[in-house]
Amino acid sequence: MADILFSLKNVTKRFPGVLALDNVSLEVRRGEIHGLVGENGAGKSTLIKIVTGAHAPDAGEIIFNGKKMDRITPHHSMSAGIACIYQELNQVPYMTVYENIYLGREELSNKAFGITNIALMRSESKKLLSTLGLEIDPDTQVGALGVGKQQMVEIARAVRASAKMIIMDEPTASLSSKETEELLRIIKHLKDEGVSVIYISHRLDEVKAITQRISVLRDGNMVASENTEDVSIDDIVKLMVGRDITNKYPKVKTKAGKELLRVEGLTRKGVIDNISFAVHEGEVLGFTGLVGAGRTEVMRALTGADPLDAGKVFVQGREIAVKQPRDSINAGIAFLTEDRKGQGLILIQDIEFNSTMVNLKTYVSGLFLKLKKCKEDAQLMAGKLKTRTPSISQLAGNLSGGNQQKVVLAKWLLSKSKIFIIDEPTRGIDVGAKVEVYNLINQLTGQGGAVVMVSSEMDECIGMSDRIMVMYEGRITAEYSGVDITQENIMYAASGMAQVPRSA
Repeated sequence: MADILFSLKNVTKRFPGVLALDNVSLEVRRGEIHGLVGENGAGKSTLIKIVTGAHAPDAGEIIFNGKKMDRITPHHSMSAGIACIYQELNQVPYMTVYENIYLGREELSNKAFGITNIALMRSESKKLLSTLGLEIDPDTQVGALGVGKQQMVEIARAVRASAKMIIMDEPTASLSSKETEELLRIIKHLKDEGVSVIYISHRLDEVKAITQRISVLRDGNMVASENTEDVSIDDIVKLMVGRDITNKYPKVKTKAGKELLRVEGLTRKGVIDNISFAVHEGEVLGFTGLVGAGRTEVMRALTGADPLDAGKVFVQGREIAVKQPRDSINAGIAFLTEDRKGQGLILIQDIEFNSTMVNLKTYVSGLFLKLKKCKEDAQLMAGKLKTRTPSISQLAGNLSGGNQQKVVLAKWLLSKSKIFIIDEPTRGIDVGAKVEVYNLINQLTGQGGAVVMVSSEMDECIGMSDRIMVMYEGRITAEYSGVDITQENIMYAASGMAQVPRSA
């Protein structure tokens, strides 16, 4: 019999109007990398919160390391040896690497006076990082590190705390391919040391490559737990969504119409250099490149989120002055940011508020707000976009990633925008919700809108774009369309090996 480290038995969790987990059972073996997958809203986040003590189950039991955990709190969970590395990293950026590794578990040189043993913590951190094969200076401030290195520090902290099981929630969502390889190497090292890992990701190729077993949640139910070698990616997708997805990128070709947006010579010293492009009615213009190429910085500059040193922006042939985001909004430019939670939504407000906030002035009558009209429009958008929610009174922070993306889109559709800049449209959302987002992009272009899509997923960019701009170190190195849109061409231009001529 396999050595079971952790098990959930018949766990159920209800929230108002939602059965989040329905009689769910799960087993994780000692020293196993166990994949946990499912669509957004399937119950993965609720399961994590129960395991880490943030939520209490309504029914069922939790057994860890042979002991039943009757009353689990975050403290009990950590003390037992359970650690969780969230997609939004939980660190103190202005503190050093070694201080973060020992945060809450500081070594003391004098217990009576609470004096910390800095020399010991620094030297032990250095040894630990070296053991994990990480070249990170323990005296560096965490905020000065890239996201990939910050994630490694979080892992080191879990190892230092003697974690027996580490839950990783979308660990590679913001990482480059090189950082991803480094992370997967460390996860395999943890497995070899006998640590169990629950690996949660929408990147099914990674899940398939690194796990020994995979469990699939759908609509709050555990529908399968299989040996990884016994299931294909197509099998996993079908289990997740309950149906076959035959067309991963359902791009609908439309005829490009008149020019809606043109930018000329956008420059922000040290960030982006002489950026020029145009996009037309019915067109999806893809922007791609390696992490740090400057794609997001271009979009923030042209929408007024960041200052410009030079450049012009034209909407439907008319030059507009963009000094702040409100200027681009008034011109009909919608910017769906990469950071849905931090910049796209107000998480403590409900769907109705988030859907109508950009266009709030249209709901004002004298001194009063037309609340009935706000509710009607928000309800209409929720239905049109098939937002999965018990009501539009649901807080945005309680929605899954895919449904949060729909609320962001609802906000901009109600603003009557014609130009949609969508930065990482499917980051952190599942394969079924991705197809829904792609279909929404088709709707936007089919209704005469123009979409500028920023994506670090090359397949997505190729599958959904009419033309593609490739960036490297703050400048556009190539423009491709038609048969020239190939992975080889894009990677050549994205790597900066040579200046690739833009097409005419």
